Amino acid sequence: MNALDALKQYTSVVADTGEFSQLAQFQLQDATTNPSLILKAVQKPEYQPLLAQVVAAHRGRAMDEVIDRLLVRFGTGILDIIPGRVSTEVDARLSFDSAATVARARRLIALYRAEGVDTSRVLIKIAATYEGIEAARKLEAEGIHTNLTLLFSFCQAVACGQAGVQLISPFVGRIYDWYKKSAGAQWDESASSGVNDPGVRSVRAIYNHFKNHGIRTEVMGASFRNIGQVIALAGCDLLTISPELLAQLSQTDSPVPRQLSTEMARQATSPAISYDQASFRYALNEDAMATEKLAEGIRAFAADAVKLEALILKA
Repeated sequence: MNALDALKQYTSVVADTGEFSQLAQFQLQDATTNPSLILKAVQKPEYQPLLAQVVAAHRGRAMDEVIDRLLVRFGTGILDIIPGRVSTEVDARLSFDSAATVARARRLIALYRAEGVDTSRVLIKIAATYEGIEAARKLEAEGIHTNLTLLFSFCQAVACGQAGVQLISPFVGRIYDWYKKSAGAQWDESASSGVNDPGVRSVRAIYNHFKNHGIRTEVMGASFRNIGQVIALAGCDLLTISPELLAQLSQTDSPVPRQLSTEMARQATSPAISYDQASFRYALNEDAMATEKLAEGIRAFAADAVKLEALILKA
């Protein structure tokens, strides 16, 4: 049994890609996309006809609508291959506007419905800002399920659980990146790998807290830099992994012991905690890593949305 098959015994493995032609080989349940992954895909020859088709069919429509239709086209292509759910992201430039995020999410869901998709198979990805979490609270109450992304801190996770979101995507690799850069020459790779990796530790703390307190929100580790980080989270509800790392896992026969479970979580006690707007903003502000990475992530996704708009104008 290779490491990927071993991992599937404990964890729902999710493909982190917009390139649906890559999915069949790994036989996965779900898939996630983001603006950067869609931008990467539409620049490849095999997906350029898809971009051209969407633009031609909706020429003259508002740019934001054309982008949403393109995202849904990729999403439906993914759902034709996988049996589970796809995550489709709201424009990162709306990360601080709850009402606009809700409106955009509703439109994405309407577009999926128009394509005949059972929308229980769609998760709307939203940045885990205070405004994004409040938008998710409203959407979940309407039956639109959400995936809160760009999540780097315990307070973001707890607030998402309070809001009843379906799923959160705590980032492993970007947390690792921050601590490695911050440590500089003092960074000890071997001492900060596996279960001691700062990104891995963050996800483990969130997972254990959620299981301890009966929080139903699914935890999906994301943003991996190496397969060691993935294996250190075996047993997490879900893990979303790039095709490159999925290939490495499928070619590796290292043992994959279970690292997380509800039973193990109950041995790691944590106090109940909740946040209102003021305490959430203060807790996030106190976490320099999370504050910096959240802002950086929003800027990066927004920049890629602008690049995608430029490609659409040229198509």
